[in-house]
Amino acid sequence: MNPRADRLAAFLVLAAAAAAIAIAFAAEHLMGMAPCPLCLLERWPYRVAILLSLLALLLPGRWPRPVLWLVLPVMLVAAGLAFLHLGVEHHWWPSPLPQCNAPHLDMSNLSNLMASLPARPSKPCDAPNYLVAQVPISFVTMNFLYAVVFVVLLSVYLGSTTRGTRDDDSDDEPAAG
Repeated sequence: MNPRADRLAAFLVLAAAAAAIAIAFAAEHLMGMAPCPLCLLERWPYRVAILLSLLALLLPGRWPRPVLWLVLPVMLVAAGLAFLHLGVEHHWWPSPLPQCNAPHLDMSNLSNLMASLPARPSKPCDAPNYLVAQVPISFVTMNFLYAVVFVVLLSVYLGSTTRGTRDDDSDDEPAAG
């Protein structure tokens, strides 16, 4: 194990997770794209990854590595949520969140209609947001790919450094001769 490399990995995890959140906020606040309830839910794994990577940076000695291992399932959840949302966008399945569906309006009279309206409008989860209108790759698709690449790169790092320490231990075998 290399504590210096683990700290660098923790910093890169922090930067990658923070970049995902920053891009989501920029799309929402600078580009005026309304997030749907699933979009808002997809941000949580990145927030958890930020907290775990900060913890890994603050812990002494060998502790950053186990914390980095905890980031993997969190980012698998991120990829799973993005895939779920991707399926909703492509109408492969309905959204599991009731907020993603149209509200049930009581049309019997005006006061009942007004009472049944949501407090604030929500974007439907099956309406994709595109960065460039001519390129049909939605933010959800990009988020799914980002989360998958995140998981793969972190897995490769943790797997290669773990495998490397086991290989180093096997070098202590006596030579045949």
